[in-house]
Amino acid sequence: MYEVKKEIYLDFTKNQKSALCNYLRALVKKCQNLTEKEIFDKFIDDEKYYFELNCSKFEFLKDILFEDWFKKDTEKFIHECKKYYDYKKSQRPIIEANKAFEKQKREFLKKLKMANDHPTKKQLYYYDKLCKKYDIEKKELVSKLEAMEEIDKIIKEHDLRFKQEED
Repeated sequence: MYEVKKEIYLDFTKNQKSALCNYLRALVKKCQNLTEKEIFDKFIDDEKYYFELNCSKFEFLKDILFEDWFKKDTEKFIHECKKYYDYKKSQRPIIEANKAFEKQKREFLKKLKMANDHPTKKQLYYYDKLCKKYDIEKKELVSKLEAMEEIDKIIKEHDLRFKQEED
């Protein structure tokens, strides 16, 4: 897409070219279910409508909207945008799989780090309170991970008992 951008709309200023390309790219993204020709026709129809109202975003297109070179350049850019979004769509499962893998890796590294750190004062205090509340024998906690797992275990166990007593 970026290579094509250098080859099209050579008579436009940098800002004009950028604004038009951004608009076309957004239009293609919004109308991915349409064909390239239908997207081009939609763009032309929209611009004609806005010219009639005298409120077009692209006043510089008024004289060249129906020129052959403009049509070729626009269709070329729409084609490249369509290709870009189709490629992005095909890469979605790979990207999602990578995200899931990275999430698992972060979790593993977090647990590894917690296994090597001493428990915090808050964890120890909370563990003490839970042990006293539920009359459980305390263990010697050596890591944050162990403290977190013990606290979770106590809470889940007593939540389960509480739900069974309610029934």
